[in-house]
Amino acid sequence: MDIQLPGIDGYETTRRIRAAPGGTNIPIIALTSYAMTGDRERALAAGCTGYVEKPINPDTILDEIRKFIR
Repeated sequence: MDIQLPGIDGYETTRRIRAAPGGTNIPIIALTSYAMTGDRERALAAGCTGYVEKPINPDTILDEIRKFIR
């Protein structure tokens, strides 16, 4: 989930997915350039199950994805 989306941000999009039927079972990894203190916590509080900062390290994103597809 990109956090900086036009019109509706990734936090709100994640909250809406979580509120939808079956939405609680979908892994959502925040992918963002927001890397300040509290940004990770804000994404997790919105319902994201993971968090990766940009620029992305390919190994990091793959490790994060693997956590949720086992």
